[in-house]
Amino acid sequence: MSNTLAIVGRPNVGKSTLFNRLTKTQEAIVEAVSGVTRDRIYGKSDWNGTFFSVIDTGGYVHGSDDTFEEEIRKQVLFAVDESDAIVFMVDSREGISPLDEDVANLLRKSKKEVFLVANKVDSPNLANQAGEFYALGLGQVYPVSAINGSGTGDLLDEVVKAFKAQEEDEDTELPRIAIVGRPNVGKSSLINTLTGEDRNIVTPIAGTTRDSIYTRYNAFGHDFMLVDTAGLRKKGKVYENIEFYSTVRTIRAIEKSDVCMVMIDAQSGIEKQDLNIFHLAEKNKKGIVLVVNKWDLVQKETNTHLALEKDIRGKIAPFNDVPVVFTSVTQKQRIFKALELAAEVFDKRSKRIPTSKLNDTLLPIIESIPPPAASRGRYVRIKYIMQLKTATPQFVFFCNLPDDVKESYRRFLENKIRENYDFTGVPIRLHFRKK
Repeated sequence: MSNTLAIVGRPNVGKSTLFNRLTKTQEAIVEAVSGVTRDRIYGKSDWNGTFFSVIDTGGYVHGSDDTFEEEIRKQVLFAVDESDAIVFMVDSREGISPLDEDVANLLRKSKKEVFLVANKVDSPNLANQAGEFYALGLGQVYPVSAINGSGTGDLLDEVVKAFKAQEEDEDTELPRIAIVGRPNVGKSSLINTLTGEDRNIVTPIAGTTRDSIYTRYNAFGHDFMLVDTAGLRKKGKVYENIEFYSTVRTIRAIEKSDVCMVMIDAQSGIEKQDLNIFHLAEKNKKGIVLVVNKWDLVQKETNTHLALEKDIRGKIAPFNDVPVVFTSVTQKQRIFKALELAAEVFDKRSKRIPTSKLNDTLLPIIESIPPPAASRGRYVRIKYIMQLKTATPQFVFFCNLPDDVKESYRRFLENKIRENYDFTGVPIRLHFRKK
């Protein structure tokens, strides 16, 4: 499970610059849900093989009537709650401000590891000025220049030590099934019905669920953690900072899950926001079950469910080999079927195909339908296939011209793997390497 580093501090001290520096090694800096988060707020980084998430808490609250100081306080409290370590950034050129002192007071009371970072140290004389921040009472001061990178290596060496100490305590044995979707599609009601408890507050007001809530489910031969998440909202509706933070928590819940049950409202069908959530789960290589809820409220004719299922599969293509189940949580229709499908998808994520079987099955198919010719009359010849020893299904095809395998043929090979080995609900990755 990934650790999280939050960057806090007053505006214009360089938080976003440091965030960009920490996350730029990743191709997809932000796994942002379109229209909800601003760019560069939640990203991934690694330092010497230790992977972690980064949250930039600055400058993203809309429509808030709170005072400026109160907003900073909320951001710091959020960081304390949601992170494993905190970078508190100050401006070495401007020295200590009253806002810095307020933030320091909050952080001293927290039990989290805090790294006090004096930014904009672009010359040796500024490094001496950074010494005044020891007066904040947070221990070691790390002078850095976020814009050119000096000092950040020493800082990260210490940050990852704090992470390693915490990774040992994490319990990752139980499978995690995240219930995700837009607000008010029935996520909390589903968990309450499955567990027979009213642990999660259920109201018809969208956005009632603020945090990701973990509930152990141990019944009917199943034993895993159900994760209820705050509903993801569209851009124009993210006004309160608490709603914004719930978006971050939802993204984290998806990242930390094994299988996502993506809930859709049967009355409105699959919408853009549903697709964003679906693709976020897919990009993170999570197993997926599509749960079409409130089916009891839909006016039905012959083949209504087939038409809706066809529409859904068309919109989620090309990855549409996923289970689709129509439920009514209030009527308790097919909710246990949805759970069984999630358990099946979890098992398929860890399925391993023997190398001899893969080659016996796929090489004859490739021989009968070979890859299209590459440029300059050259032909791609695939010699050997094996499954990688990874947490999620990934296959490597050894061939003479790996860069010339066209996307359409990659899709063809993926479909053949799915036809022969049943990876329904599980994203799989194909790699092509030179033999």
